Order: sequence, then C-alpha cells, then structure tokens
Amino acid sequence: MRIFLVAGEVSGDVIGSRLIAALKKLSPYPIRFAGVGGSMMAKNGLKSLFPMEDIAVMGILELLPHLNKFQVRLKQTFEAAVSFRPHVVVTIDSKGFSFRLLKQLRARFGQQGPSAPLHFHYVAPSFWAWKGGEARLKALSEIVDHVLCILPFEENVCKSHGVAATFVGHPVLEDILELNSGKATTEKGWKVQGNADAFRSKYGISSGSTILTLLPGSRLQEVTRMLPIYSKTMNLLKGSVEDLMTVIHVAPNQHVQDYIKRAINEWPTSVVLVPGGSPCTKYDAFSASRVALCTSGTVAMELQLAQLPCVVAYRAHFLTEWVIRYKAKIPYISLPNILLGSSVIPEVLFHDCTPTKLASLLMELMNNEGVREEQIVAAEKVMELLSPPPPSRVVGRNNTPSLLAAWTVLYHRRQKL
Repeated sequence: MRIFLVAGEVSGDVIGSRLIAALKKLSPYPIRFAGVGGSMMAKNGLKSLFPMEDIAVMGILELLPHLNKFQVRLKQTFEAAVSFRPHVVVTIDSKGFSFRLLKQLRARFGQQGPSAPLHFHYVAPSFWAWKGGEARLKALSEIVDHVLCILPFEENVCKSHGVAATFVGHPVLEDILELNSGKATTEKGWKVQGNADAFRSKYGISSGSTILTLLPGSRLQEVTRMLPIYSKTMNLLKGSVEDLMTVIHVAPNQHVQDYIKRAINEWPTSVVLVPGGSPCTKYDAFSASRVALCTSGTVAMELQLAQLPCVVAYRAHFLTEWVIRYKAKIPYISLPNILLGSSVIPEVLFHDCTPTKLASLLMELMNNEGVREEQIVAAEKVMELLSPPPPSRVVGRNNTPSLLAAWTVLYHRRQKL
C-alpha cells in the first residue's frame, strides 16, 4: 500500500509521525510512505521531498515574499505524488498548501474512477471561526474524500454539508497516554504532571528562581515578530520578580532555532533554551514554571494539559490583522477560550499586544491565586470536552486519535484500496 503524506508545520509533523506509527501497527499489509514532513516523521521512516520549513508560512501578506518558493514546492510535491501513484493521500492541516495540492491531484486523477487515490485531510479547517466558513465545506467535498476532525462538534457540521468526516480526538490527548504510563487520567484528572525537580537539576536552576515559560511559535515569521515583544516584556518584569529565569521552548525548525540562538545574546534575564521534540522535557519545564506566555496555537492546549496558567499573545502583519478582524465571527483566538465560550485565558492580540500589557497580566497571574485557580479549574473542563470517542471494538480499548485516524484511513471505502 502506498500512502503519500504532507505536513507543513511542527504540529502537523507530530500528528503525521504518530499517524505513520499507527498505520504500521494496524495495517495487515506492508506500507510505503512518501511526501513532505519534518524531523518527527523522519524518525518514523518518511524521507521528506524538501525541508518542511519551506512551506511553513501562515498569513496573507506574510506569504507574498515566499510565493515563488511556495509555488515551486507545490509543483514538486504534485509531481512526486503523481509519480508515487498513491492509494491514499493524507494532508495534515496547512490548508493553504494542502487544498491546492488536493485540487491539482483531483484534477489529475479525477477521471480514473476507483483507481484514483483517496484524499484524507487531518485537522478540519476552522470553518466555524470565519464568516461564510461553513458554506465553503461544500466545495471541500469536491477535493477531499474524508476529514479527520480533532474537535467533537466538527464531525456533524461536516456531514451536514456533504463532507464525510470522523471525530478522532485532539492530538494533545496522546501526550496524556505517552507520559502517564498509558493512562488517560490520573487522580488529579486530565493532567500531565512533569518532574519539576528533574528539570531544575538538568539545567542548573536554583529552587528559589521563578521560572517563566515562553513559547514564541513554530514558524519563523511568527517567532521573529513575537520574540522581540517577549524580550521587552521580560525586561519590564525583571525588576519586579526576584531571580527571574526565562525558559524558551524552541520548535524543531532549523530557521527558528538559528534565530532564537542569535536573539538570546541580548536577552534581559537568565535564559534556558529547551529544544522541541521531547514531550517529557517539555512537561517537566511546564511543571517547574510559575506561568507561561505563548503565541496562539497548539501550545495553548498543551499548557491546559499541564494546568499551567498562561497568557496568549498574537501579532501579524497589519493587513492580515485587519482581515482577521473583518472575517472572524468568534471573539477568541485560543482553542480553550473557544471551547469554553469565555475569556478565562487572557488574550492580548494585535495592537493591544504590547510589553506593558503582557507584563501586567503576567504579574497578576504570578501573584493572584484566585486568577490562577480559575485557569486551572477551566483547564480540567477543556480536557473533558476533548475526551476521546468511546473505545472502538475494532481498534480496542486503548484507542488514541492516531489509531482511530489510521483505522479510518485503512478501511474507509475499502474497495478502493
């Protein structure tokens, strides 16, 4: 069986890596993989056509400087997929690249009937967040055979607009199983408890230091925009917080790694860099931290899982921000707030995202136990909302999002395979 996968960002690389492992586990026959991915997918045997960072661009105006490379990589990916003659194509998030590729492949293979590859898209586009978004689902059915949804309400909405879909569960749930010895919950509920002492010992951080975790993003464009703001924020905090230590989580993106290493030469506080790719180290750092500041994204869910109080920040090109304000139909940008329908997690967005505002909110989170407890209680509710589907008689009791996704890929419209 030949499966062609495409992931365009770090979160997609993690999903793709777990999906490959699950496919290998469940498949009754050998599988060959090809496509585009990052370091995590490479560890599971995928040889990427080119560095995944080449297509890790988000935004409208942000894409323009990279448009030529984007088009070249799209053509290269299309030609590789055609040459590979896949039975299945799985695109993971990154809808700007993914949907263009699927549209071209459908035009190429669309007339071949049962011999055409099946198209799966993992992580439904956030149609629920944008004006007119649900109407676009009908167009999606023309290029996608099945959507693998990570949020519980997405499956029914997709189906109501003629798009086959399956709710498989949010990827962050797999962190629970991996780090809690295969158990979804502990006596403390839906939480991953890291080892704070081990983290402090590993990086030589004293027990009296106050650790503030920073997660500036996984794409170079967002990191170069957000990290200078975070640096100025730390400069404001260092006079108010005794022995402040900054821990910066560095995404497994070579461009991001190089930029952050240069940026910390002038960092205003003591700083430790934590390389991405190790869930254990990440949650150890979360456990040792007093508070976190993150760029909106998957990390907001990981912080919920660790029950670490946080502030979400986001800036973009001013024209991109204008489009977001005009097109968005929900008032929040982080998934925990969206699921709860309230601003439990402070969001500091666009022109409001200033070092002064961020420093003020972080100080309150560090010192106000009532505000901290409110976030911790809300985190438990968020994880309950994202609890996985009931155990499958096919996959078994220890079903995970990846196993459910793999089973759907292997056995959906089985006659085509």
